[in-house]
Amino acid sequence: MYIKCWGSRGSIPVSGSVYVEHGGDTTCLEIRTKSGDTIIVDAGTGIRRLGNQLLVENRRHLHLIFTHAHWDHVMGFPFFKPIYSPHFSFTVYRCPFSGYVEKMLGQVMKPPFFPVRFSQLAARFEYHALRCPEPFQIGSVTVSPIRLSHPNTGNGFKFTEDGKSLVFITDNELFVPHAGGVPYETYVAFSAGADILIHDGEYTPEEYEKFRGYGHSTYLQALDLALDANVRALGIFHLNQDRTDRHMRHIIRDCNRLIRGKRRKMGCFAVKMDMEFTL
Repeated sequence: MYIKCWGSRGSIPVSGSVYVEHGGDTTCLEIRTKSGDTIIVDAGTGIRRLGNQLLVENRRHLHLIFTHAHWDHVMGFPFFKPIYSPHFSFTVYRCPFSGYVEKMLGQVMKPPFFPVRFSQLAARFEYHALRCPEPFQIGSVTVSPIRLSHPNTGNGFKFTEDGKSLVFITDNELFVPHAGGVPYETYVAFSAGADILIHDGEYTPEEYEKFRGYGHSTYLQALDLALDANVRALGIFHLNQDRTDRHMRHIIRDCNRLIRGKRRKMGCFAVKMDMEFTL
């Protein structure tokens, strides 16, 4: 299983010299499977560059999964060039409920917000009904959903292939219950033993006091989850719009210092734009 992050920034894309190392595009993850399938998770601004790459490679059938409908996770969709080509087809997964994805994408491309309607797109879209949170299969990969503790709901996902697993849980407030969310212990059980856990770590503890209830965790809460779940590596995700490269390096040093203090071998890193993994 090959994984590439095309965007890890939260809330809004950013640019400038202080964001070069970690990047400024918002959420988009690409997963390529042993069975030859290409899975795209979310359509933040990172999906624009992914689309350019897919056109070059001529990978014409794509699987599309959304964590939720907040703007930073869908704002890149109208600029994703494959949707304008009749040579591309998409399997789109209806989660957490039927009609959710169609309505969401229709709103993103609805006048007066965008000049091209979703119904005018040239690519073919097939919608796959799901019974979330039951697991489902995409080729050689098993996909297991879990509900997010986040305003307006959503889903995290675990991707498992050949005994290796990636858990991707962004926009999740671990210790404040939102409608549809699950208890902390459920997130621990869901993430247990994962090779890589990518989790929302937007805030510092000091910032969190001002933003409690907004639907995001601190990097220390994400670290607690990773330690309790005994994962092999933790990737801090949904990087705050004002978090510079220097600030992110400080956060990761702090995480690794705490891990060493507990005499654990788990790795911790910030998920950067264009970062690649192979499981």
